[in-house]
Amino acid sequence: MSTAQHKIGSGFGAHSTADDVLAGVDLSGKLAIVTGGYSGLGLETTRALTRAGARVVVPARRPDTAWKALAGLGGVELDELDLGDLDSVRGFAERFLDSGRTVDFVIDSAGIMACPETRVGPGWEAQFATNHLGHFALVNRLWPAIEPGGARVVSVSSRAHHFSGMRWDDVHWRTGYDKWQAYGQGKTANVLFAVHLDKLGADRGVRAFALHPGGILTPLQRHLPKAEMVERGWIDEQGNALNPSGFKSPEQGAATQVWAATSPQLAGMGGVYLEDCDIAEPAVEGDQSSGVRAWATDPEQAARLWSLSAELTGVNAFA
Repeated sequence: MSTAQHKIGSGFGAHSTADDVLAGVDLSGKLAIVTGGYSGLGLETTRALTRAGARVVVPARRPDTAWKALAGLGGVELDELDLGDLDSVRGFAERFLDSGRTVDFVIDSAGIMACPETRVGPGWEAQFATNHLGHFALVNRLWPAIEPGGARVVSVSSRAHHFSGMRWDDVHWRTGYDKWQAYGQGKTANVLFAVHLDKLGADRGVRAFALHPGGILTPLQRHLPKAEMVERGWIDEQGNALNPSGFKSPEQGAATQVWAATSPQLAGMGGVYLEDCDIAEPAVEGDQSSGVRAWATDPEQAARLWSLSAELTGVNAFA
């Protein structure tokens, strides 16, 4: 079967930074919404976009923390949003739509990783609910502002999508919870979301992408015990990152999502998974180090997930 999942030779790579991919790009007059835009990769994304001239709206679950992180940064607006609370998602979207503005880029960068078993909303597994369902509801509610702007929607997934496809018989992990497989399912959902959104939005000028940003030590690791990160070879006993682990800097980690949102090299494309500032190749069976698994780009599974997500959230801009 043919696939669009092949490198295009962007000229960028794993060591490129967000500023590198924006060199010479003028985003004056453009508006971006960056979830999690005050922490980790999201913060670096916000900084890079504003330096290129964009105005960035940052929805934040912790507004006080966000204000401190964004202090002194021009071109930024802050509003409250908890992706694990659909009422909060609706409130943010309604406030934004009331402003009458259109959106050029939506970057779904916020997320949680490998947390203890946690339930939100009507008993939903927190990683699937926050990382996928919250963003699904947000994009669908913002659609009246996304479609007129012909926006790009960027879904920040992870190489962790290799850990698990969709557990269709138990997406909320009612039994047998495993924090890493649950995280993997949520990251697979991020890719499938982009696949189907691109199919629905392409003829309206809206394109969607998913990506692996790379391994980066950020607050995303907040739920991991130090001993586990030492055992994995990520840090030493003093908490310092180990060079052999191959971690990117936050500036490098933000590059692929910024490239996805803004690069003219991706004009006319969409529904693909990216890594290291290029389109990724299909994964090789048994290799979890790179590429995208077939279960994450399967259009039938993407459509099935869209229908399930619309049923769970009660939101579907295309119904």
